[in-house]
Amino acid sequence: MSAAITRFDFAESDPAIPKEEAQPLVAELRADLLKAQYARLENPQRSLLIVVAGIDGAGKGATVNLINEWMDSRHIRTLAFGPPSADESQFPFLWRYWKHLPAKGRTGIVFGSWYAPLFRLLYEKSAKRAEIERLAASIREFEALISRDGVQLLKLWYHLSREAQKRRIAKLESDPDTAWMVQPEDHLVARNFKAMRAAADTMLELTDTPFAPWQVVPSADDRMRNITTGRSILGALCAPMPSAAKMGSPVRARPPRAGKRPLARVNYSLSLSENEYDDLLAHWRGRLARQVRSQAFRNQQLVLVFEGNDAAGKGSTIRRITHALDARQYCAVPIAAPTDEERARPYLWRFWRALPAQGKITIFDRSWYGRVLVERVEKFAKPSEWQRAYEEINQFEHQLAESNILVLKFWLAITKDVQLERFKARERSPFKSFKITEEDWRNRSKWAAYTRAANDMIDLTSTPHAPWHIVPSNDKRHARIAVLETVVKALDERLA
Repeated sequence: MSAAITRFDFAESDPAIPKEEAQPLVAELRADLLKAQYARLENPQRSLLIVVAGIDGAGKGATVNLINEWMDSRHIRTLAFGPPSADESQFPFLWRYWKHLPAKGRTGIVFGSWYAPLFRLLYEKSAKRAEIERLAASIREFEALISRDGVQLLKLWYHLSREAQKRRIAKLESDPDTAWMVQPEDHLVARNFKAMRAAADTMLELTDTPFAPWQVVPSADDRMRNITTGRSILGALCAPMPSAAKMGSPVRARPPRAGKRPLARVNYSLSLSENEYDDLLAHWRGRLARQVRSQAFRNQQLVLVFEGNDAAGKGSTIRRITHALDARQYCAVPIAAPTDEERARPYLWRFWRALPAQGKITIFDRSWYGRVLVERVEKFAKPSEWQRAYEEINQFEHQLAESNILVLKFWLAITKDVQLERFKARERSPFKSFKITEEDWRNRSKWAAYTRAANDMIDLTSTPHAPWHIVPSNDKRHARIAVLETVVKALDERLA
């Protein structure tokens, strides 16, 4: 067991604080908590996410209420999660937690967290070790990613002895005003205390990390539990920003593949005549229309990602796809610079929120790859941020694939001379002049840097479950048909 967990022994001792001793401590603690909460709101460098977990009957619900009472509840969001609903079950199991991450400066309390499935596997002893390790690893990866992106995790495990848990249940049941608080799960704990403690022991050991350590809170005595909780929160609110060493070794991608880079292998001469294009467009668009209206597609989720050079034809290609779709079935998400709301949260947050439900399609015009493209080239992201993003993106896409979400990624590639022709044509056209900006010309001056970034991106994030499809787009007609054909054939395979 790690040193963090042994800060409080799981031995069956039940420490307590006398009432007369607790009163002045509570008064001082409440004042300090409010002061620290307001200081963080005034200087919002990171958010605080408090994970409340522990033995049933240890007073977790009462503790959540107490936190909201002792602090300014207007700036705290309590997130109580039960078993996932039918709608939530369509998505990766971390999706609902991603959606509700608090903004920097604010505090969230997670009651019924991402630890419930892991604890259940350990307690029931029905899962294979590999399944347990996989789930624990995904939790560690999730916590590492959000911790490095400005979410401070405070993980509290509430524990009390078997005898204390029995006494608490009996006391609550003896009073009609509190008997409702006792749930069947509380009696289950009393009967299976040893097995549940062993499951908790293993779970904490598997998920205790330097950037998100567990703190065990003695909970037999209400005053001890409340004061320990308050002190833990105060310590978190007052803690300085962690150093890079505290956050652990940065996630770094493997080196790019040796040999000829991906964009150097593109055949830009491919083209279609107008007659060929019209026939193929009708064919592939008709097949796509039938696919997405089929019974089989109702259980499918499709994510289309479009990246590429400026003026490569992403918008016009997307329009050829959406012409085959029901407007109620898809959502096109144009990605620009993040808003203030998005900057206040981890960079993948806004993409998790846009994932499609079953029978739906999300089309990203630009995407999470901005972190390793424009943010890298324009130095909007620190080197440590974009260097670790390759692996974080691969983890994200792997979670989508595990949930049966089909991800198709397209890089539309044009040559530098064709881009110049299109830029000039846009400037001359009264209908397209809005498409060309000073930023486009500035990006063009960094063609070599963007090409290096795109090559690295394709090398490092083309995986078996989410490969890149590089589409030569000097001829827009060819590019549109190539994309449509790829989508239809991928859906054929998935829906068969």
